[in-house]
Amino acid sequence: MIILDDVKKTYDNGLVVALAGVSFSIQAGEIVSITGPSGCGKSTLLNLIGSLDRPTSGEIFYQNRRIKDHKPLNRFRAKNIGFIFQFHHLIPTMTLLENVEIQMIPLGIPQKIRTQKATSILSALGLNGRKNFLPVRTSGGERQRAAIARALVHEPRLILADEPTGNLDTDNGDQAINHIISLCRQIGTTAIIATHNPDVASRADRSIRMKNGKIEE
Repeated sequence: MIILDDVKKTYDNGLVVALAGVSFSIQAGEIVSITGPSGCGKSTLLNLIGSLDRPTSGEIFYQNRRIKDHKPLNRFRAKNIGFIFQFHHLIPTMTLLENVEIQMIPLGIPQKIRTQKATSILSALGLNGRKNFLPVRTSGGERQRAAIARALVHEPRLILADEPTGNLDTDNGDQAINHIISLCRQIGTTAIIATHNPDVASRADRSIRMKNGKIEE
């Protein structure tokens, strides 16, 4: 499903090397963890796979087609990719339900169906009683669960999670990763999870370890 062919990413006219030639492939439905120390290139890698940035050289393929050829890219991302970050990035003036619904607006899904789908996934994540609350009135774990709901509500083919438990305590972190993996398994979504947490990495089907912008193991 995803193929990276000698992908490199540099900044400041080549002075800063974020990725130094990365190649690997990921099958559809596979859950893969990307591990390694801070600054090893994990986040850069996810940004490139998610078409939020472009490689300096090399190619990234999504379903046997170069990602850069999937145009318009914003439509491609909205339809096919769900992003989960360390910080939830919920819109503070919207309820949890509205934050989840907004993910489906670019896809032209009717209001009634948006509400039904958002309510269903929030309920599955134990948030039915909190769906009409603003983020500020919910806990950190609840906010991150809402962010997971937002990423998965439109049943994307690919989930990109960048340190999704990094801002949570152990119990909430365990719950979050359990929800991500369980929902991905249910709908057959491929997931790439960048993490420094070995317990999170061990939950994946396969782990790729990075160091200094390269694959170490």
